[in-house]
Amino acid sequence: MAKSSIIGIDLGGTNLKCALLDSNLRIKAKNYFSTKSFDNKLKLIQGIADSINSFILRQGIARNSVSGVGIGLPGPVDTFKGVVHFLPNIPGWREVGLKKILERKTALPVFIDNDAKLMALAEYRAGQAKKYTNALCLTLGTGVGGGLIINGSLYRGSDNAAGEIGHVPINEKGPLCPCGGSACLEAYIGNTRILKEARKLFGPTITLEKVSALAKVNNRRAINLWVNVGERLGIALSGIINLLNLDAVVIGGGVSDAGEVLFESTRETIMRRAMSVQGKRVKIFKARLGNDAGIIGAGYLVKERQVR
Repeated sequence: MAKSSIIGIDLGGTNLKCALLDSNLRIKAKNYFSTKSFDNKLKLIQGIADSINSFILRQGIARNSVSGVGIGLPGPVDTFKGVVHFLPNIPGWREVGLKKILERKTALPVFIDNDAKLMALAEYRAGQAKKYTNALCLTLGTGVGGGLIINGSLYRGSDNAAGEIGHVPINEKGPLCPCGGSACLEAYIGNTRILKEARKLFGPTITLEKVSALAKVNNRRAINLWVNVGERLGIALSGIINLLNLDAVVIGGGVSDAGEVLFESTRETIMRRAMSVQGKRVKIFKARLGNDAGIIGAGYLVKERQVR
């Protein structure tokens, strides 16, 4: 039987997204789970396996028609050995051989990688970075992750750990970060920090979606909050842009839904803080594939790894 389907999974610090993709990487079905509902590593791994197996059953597809499972994870991953080194925002993960575990539980080929790298792969193959040779794609959510396209290829670094813009320090001293460092960009613009600031302004029931909606109807406090986030992001990006002379920066993840107020502040900060040559070159875009970028990137991972 032809291998006509791929299962793509995007594991975040807040949600687990699981999707069935066809051979052209079009999403045919999708489901969401809260990662907070799995209170330890073993339960979460079992939850991932159950998600895969239940998709196959619910969609009524033959297991031998699934060419593989691609999974993006929010932390450093050895994509070739199939090992998760650790996940900064999900406790208990240290040197976990996830590929082998899930292959035993699902009887399917499994391929894993860092979630932001898969988002970058998807945006470069089919999204906003498609026309650009040198680009940074980043995800703004519980964590802040990045994937680099350099000279038309996904740049992994010596340990497959390149691109971690969320852990670039932006101050000499500052708040502790889940990675173990301090004053990291993520500690200033991860959604935990933004929500903490929003609750001081709007009360304990506010959500980031509501803050975004308020900004879009010209609420000054909401606008100022997103301007500050954009400024912090722009400062970090200016250093990366100066270093790498990028063509484009593509921004995705839930925080990017704040809209133009965030992007305008980021662009203005880069024009102010980056060197003139590099600053004029770079374009700042919202991710075209939205919250599906990680899932689609997981599909590309399966296709490209199976060609090897």
